[in-house]
Amino acid sequence: MELVVLSGKGGTGKTSMVGSLAALAENKVMVDCDVDAADLHLILKTKTTESHDFVCGSKASIDQDKCMVCGMCTPYCRFGAIKNEPDGSAKFGEIFRIDRYACEGCGVCTHFCPEDAIVMEEISSGRWFVSETDYGPLVHAKLGIAEANSGRLVSLLRQEAVKIAEEQKADLIITDGPPGIGCPVIASLTGADFAMIVTEPTLSALHDMERLIQLAGHFNIPIGVCINKCDINPDLTDKIEQFVAKAGAELLGRIKYDAQFTKAQIKGLPLVEFSENGVSGQVREIWDRLQNRLRSLSETKANSNEKLINLKLQ
Repeated sequence: MELVVLSGKGGTGKTSMVGSLAALAENKVMVDCDVDAADLHLILKTKTTESHDFVCGSKASIDQDKCMVCGMCTPYCRFGAIKNEPDGSAKFGEIFRIDRYACEGCGVCTHFCPEDAIVMEEISSGRWFVSETDYGPLVHAKLGIAEANSGRLVSLLRQEAVKIAEEQKADLIITDGPPGIGCPVIASLTGADFAMIVTEPTLSALHDMERLIQLAGHFNIPIGVCINKCDINPDLTDKIEQFVAKAGAELLGRIKYDAQFTKAQIKGLPLVEFSENGVSGQVREIWDRLQNRLRSLSETKANSNEKLINLKLQ
């Protein structure tokens, strides 16, 4: 089973919730798919056991020995990545170079260069890791500055998490998804068994939660909603509950605002490991409901697989 935890916007407490779920769940693998700003490892005290380059895509590079400084390539670059600058040591007193962060790897410049001085080179867009924690394996990554293809990196992380889960016979994969509804979110969500949305009673969070529920519904993934900091705006909390009921999603619970969340983060601990106060109890209640929901989904999935096998054997 795979549980993916999402939020329509950043700052709702999604990663804090995942950290607590990691501490409460047994026999599981965690994966942090928020590759643009991964932070789950900060509260799980990781020890990295594997580190790999994420090679994806290519960017232009100019061979200065071949370049005749004609400038023909410059007007064809839509991204302004080709820069011309003086260089006293160059044979023509100036050079053209590629701004790595501006280049989008389209390859148009290589096509129009009359001297074949521009080539496309594979580049490392970031690194991904497998780490050990006190709560089980964690697969996570760090996307490079201004690098794209985060959706492909997310897919790679999920594949590795499935591989580890199969090797260790883990019952559950807990995925910390990125905020929003874009490509990395879709890559985190597709194929999951259940999605829990962590939201908060603010107008932006309400709006983004609505879009996220529509996205999960498009992929026919069952949805549950957790309302964090529910007491900062009771009226909006009520509106969220009404929308959740209308959308056919499941309300998993409310969590009141508590500074213990922040204190736990500072200490680098999941909330349920840091505190046993009322808010920690609310998190545990949500996990109990999640367990029951996942157990029910697992039984339904097993029955469906058994019926499919029987049909194939007939």
